[in-house]
Amino acid sequence: MMRSSIPLGRIAGVQVGLNLSVLVIVVILVAGLALGRFPVVFPGYPPVVYLLAGLASAALFLASLLAHELAHAVTARRNGIEVERITLWLLGGVAELRGEPRSPGADLRIAVVGPGASLLAGLVFGLLAGLVATTGGAALLAGMFSYLAAVNVLLAIFNLIPAAPLDGGRVLRAALWARWGDRARAAIAAARAGRVFGYVLIALGFLQVVTGSGFEGLWLALIGLFLVNAASAEEQHARLGTALYGVRVADVMSGPPVAAHPDESVSSLIERVVMRQRLSTYPLVDENGAFVGLVTLNRIRRVSPERRPHTLLRDIACSPQDVPRASPEEALTDLLDRMGGCTDGRAVVLDPAGRLIGLITPTDISRVIQTAGLGAAGLYSGLRGADLVPAARPRDGRGGSDHDRL
Repeated sequence: MMRSSIPLGRIAGVQVGLNLSVLVIVVILVAGLALGRFPVVFPGYPPVVYLLAGLASAALFLASLLAHELAHAVTARRNGIEVERITLWLLGGVAELRGEPRSPGADLRIAVVGPGASLLAGLVFGLLAGLVATTGGAALLAGMFSYLAAVNVLLAIFNLIPAAPLDGGRVLRAALWARWGDRARAAIAAARAGRVFGYVLIALGFLQVVTGSGFEGLWLALIGLFLVNAASAEEQHARLGTALYGVRVADVMSGPPVAAHPDESVSSLIERVVMRQRLSTYPLVDENGAFVGLVTLNRIRRVSPERRPHTLLRDIACSPQDVPRASPEEALTDLLDRMGGCTDGRAVVLDPAGRLIGLITPTDISRVIQTAGLGAAGLYSGLRGADLVPAARPRDGRGGSDHDRL
């Protein structure tokens, strides 16, 4: 998953953040506009004015990307899908959804609303540009709004190309799903289209590099590489979902887990459990039996030997808010997209009363995949709703189970 480095709080109930890679887009836009496009097209202003116009353009562009992703997120929630977060990053924005649409219609609505928001943003910026021009405002201000209008229209058009994981790929998937009645088959077809389109972009990028347009070519190749990787992962995800259809969390989890107290020291846990049972996942529960965190062997290894007697498990544990939770009757495919982050692919299983009854680990997932006939196929937790920016221009422990043992 694309993680947020700079949290921006919640908007419309959705956690929003920036990945540090988005600063590359900001630098490219500000430098390209303030040092290139604006001074050439609108000469006569002081350099500081061009810089402020470039910064304002970059900020408004990021706001446009956020509006695009919020449109996806709000529509997804209206169609019964939880939204994990929205992250703006190097190549655009990502809306991470918990689960998949339940019908072709819902899939289509979630897909088209993002480009629709970009087109609306383009219309608003176009109207502002016309208003400034007709009222005798500064030509640079009108030009800034015109640029943002054009970029948002381009963003909408580019993301409607029928190739997953672009929005157009979701539209293609919804159309094929409605026609064939088979979501997995439709998802695989859209992913293959995305992979082909990605290879085309890579080829065009290298062609531009050898013909002299180095930056634009590298940007196209980067987008193409991302599309190839994301489309391949989506195809794998679709095949995995087909193989695991009907499998519940209760069918895969192992338990009861070997739990530890949050105030136990790291060295005590190593001596008491780790060196004896050699498990790699240890949920923490308090005196009342409430789940309060999760420790993995990787986190234990990061504590130096001299610090282990004085370091409590609560100090190195994933907080309970960051640990994926599931109910025994939940579909395993709905849980897979949430298994990531600080837990190294682990999730806890709670009963209706909130008591810890089991764990899901990568070993558990691998075992059920093998029994489904997929061999050693890997687990993928994909990006839902990856919207890209076109080429930028300067202008566990479990008692009695051997699962997840070392």
